[in-house]
Amino acid sequence: MTAPRATKDELESLRQQIRHHNYRYHVLDDPEVPDAEYDRLMRQLQAIESEYPELVTEDSPTQRVGDTPISAFGTVQHQVPMLSLDNAFAPDELREFHRRVSDRLELEEGADQLCYAAEPKLDGAAVSLLYEGGQLVRGATRGDGTSGEDITHNVRTIDAVPLRLIGEDFPPTLEVRGEVFMPKAGFEAYNKKAEKEGEKTFVNPRNAAAGSLRQLDPKLTAERPLDVYVYSVGRIDGGKLPETHSEIIKRLQSWGLKTCPESAVVEGVEGCLAYYEALGAKRDSLPYEIDGVVYKVDNLLQQRELGFVSRAPRWAIAHKFPAQEELTTVEGIEFQVGRTGAVTPVARLKPVFVGGVTVSNATLHNIDELHRKDVRVGDTVTIRRAGDVIPEVVGVIASRRPKGARAAQLPKQCPVCGSAVIRESDEAVARCSGGLYCSAQRAEALKHFVSRKAMDIEGLGSKLIEQLVAADRIKTPADIFQLNKDELAGMERMGDKSAENLVDSIEESRSTTLQRFLYALGIREVGEATASALASYFGKLDAIQQATEEELVEVPDVGPIVASRIRSFFDEAHNRDVIKALQDFGVHWHESEPQRSPSEGGLSGKTFVLTGTLSNMTRDEAKQKIQALGGKVTGSVSKKTSFVIYGDKAGSKLAKAQDLGVETIDEAGLNALLAES
Repeated sequence: MTAPRATKDELESLRQQIRHHNYRYHVLDDPEVPDAEYDRLMRQLQAIESEYPELVTEDSPTQRVGDTPISAFGTVQHQVPMLSLDNAFAPDELREFHRRVSDRLELEEGADQLCYAAEPKLDGAAVSLLYEGGQLVRGATRGDGTSGEDITHNVRTIDAVPLRLIGEDFPPTLEVRGEVFMPKAGFEAYNKKAEKEGEKTFVNPRNAAAGSLRQLDPKLTAERPLDVYVYSVGRIDGGKLPETHSEIIKRLQSWGLKTCPESAVVEGVEGCLAYYEALGAKRDSLPYEIDGVVYKVDNLLQQRELGFVSRAPRWAIAHKFPAQEELTTVEGIEFQVGRTGAVTPVARLKPVFVGGVTVSNATLHNIDELHRKDVRVGDTVTIRRAGDVIPEVVGVIASRRPKGARAAQLPKQCPVCGSAVIRESDEAVARCSGGLYCSAQRAEALKHFVSRKAMDIEGLGSKLIEQLVAADRIKTPADIFQLNKDELAGMERMGDKSAENLVDSIEESRSTTLQRFLYALGIREVGEATASALASYFGKLDAIQQATEEELVEVPDVGPIVASRIRSFFDEAHNRDVIKALQDFGVHWHESEPQRSPSEGGLSGKTFVLTGTLSNMTRDEAKQKIQALGGKVTGSVSKKTSFVIYGDKAGSKLAKAQDLGVETIDEAGLNALLAES
């Protein structure tokens, strides 16, 4: 049957695309598309060539393993070719492979007992290591399967590659094949360091491993956290190996070569599938990336009987996991507001199946990341999803960008509540300033507002707040003071008595202190100490609300950044409205005239540590009294500590103070010190 012209054109187009991607991956170390896209193109080409075998040419990508090595390295000829493997993507394809193996071996009876060596398919770079007399003499890349690049100077820098084999029974000449990879932890640490130093980061651990092996300067390779697992023997002269693949792996390990601990021997196709499921379940917890499982007929005699087809063995196959990376298009870019007010860009995607689920949204982390990756509406992008990790945009296929695509900009107003979006100059994250008003932040803001050191509303716990927010019953802290017994009694896990107690607690909380109220507002970085300093310094809420940033930085514990955040909070009309509503509902406190700065108090310059239980005051009360007189209270004892105040059942802090010679005083001594100051 003669192939139509359109089919020939499609065939040539597929070959050109695959050659282009081979060049990007093997030569430039800069892949443009994820593995799933490459696999799809290759399978389309294989399908056409299978239907029209007369169109198969020697230079077709299906007839080779990789691509030609670059000329910067010496060339190594593989005496035994480094072959690729056929792929299975579904259980039925694996069962068909098992059927072909069984038929060729004429195992009509008991085929289920055919043993396979199963191992993770590592996502790294394939290498050949040659040992002469037990000494490493050469390392090479796979290249095109027949010839590769000489990377001896680089593989010698990898700690996991032995420069000399151990033992005495290894063959005079031994060539092994394995996978060099970069562990996940090392990959993340390397990228974090590179980003900090303004250097290029790697897209994924596989790309990192391949790029590291092809550095002309071995010192650069030595800086990369590379590892290796050996998985087969290529060539052996003057020695003898066991007759099963699994026993060979054990023998290689005994000679000091690192092998994968997840390798196993399984029986039949069902054993293969069980191994696949088990490994898939633990995939995300493995310290290295894998993209599937490799099955090899374990018996070498059976391997030889099965032989090879084209450039792949008939006795082995790779069973791929669902792709963790895929291509799709960006249909929109929106900004979401998290529970802490963080404004995060999110890409709305044309739905795509990746990592075992259909993905339609992917995080872009922050505005800097959005601009660094230059993601725009209409772009074709690579999406990655691993396990339960939120899908993310890995990169843009710039060559497919539509004309007129514009870069997204950070919104000036919160998309949820309309409050101003604030971004500090030293932070990557932008935030909504409507903390008390914004519904996206509502539940967390309310939980903080009622907490023990804030308004201290006993009985109004996290679960109940979430119920009330979900029912849209409380939108701001002011709504808490309109709750009544009847509606509370109808909430889940609430009864009449609990509701009555909660109403009493809400009523009691109307009378508070300015310090507690300020802390309850949840202004960023205004903790207990800062709230106390503000209350003592200004005395009145109005004075704090009207204070300029210059006036705020005069308060001890308040620097320029905190002053800016306080000012931004009170500049937001929504926040002032909530504060007024709280006062209208009877929330009040004792106000005083502005006091001298605590830094001028009698305990100024002194550092205190509290330990144990005091009899006549709580540790919080003692802390407030010390801070009111200019003292500083910390949680750990050091040589710089002025006093350790101890009560009943004092712990290790007291013993440490005594060891360091720090002065220790009991509650009576503290009272005397406070009176003197």
